Amino acid sequence: MQVTLEVPEEFARLFATSAAGLSRAALEALALEGLRAGIITVAQARDLLGITSRYEMDGFLKAHDILLPLTLETLEQDTETVIRFRNQ
Repeated sequence: MQVTLEVPEEFARLFATSAAGLSRAALEALALEGLRAGIITVAQARDLLGITSRYEMDGFLKAHDILLPLTLETLEQDTETVIRFRNQ
């Protein structure tokens, strides 16, 4: 879907140096707000932004002060995964 936004030029320049950069800034803002509001998952945000690496996504989230909730269950699952790969 293509969405058109009307942004005054003086504000557009604050967000990006080109029209393509402004589109990317808007897409990133949409993904970040979707994550903050719990509307989309991190995997969905990665797809939306075209980020292929989990580590790149982690860096993107960190750069935008998005902290993923860490539960004991998640930590235990990650630990089990590391142990499984280490023993292969």
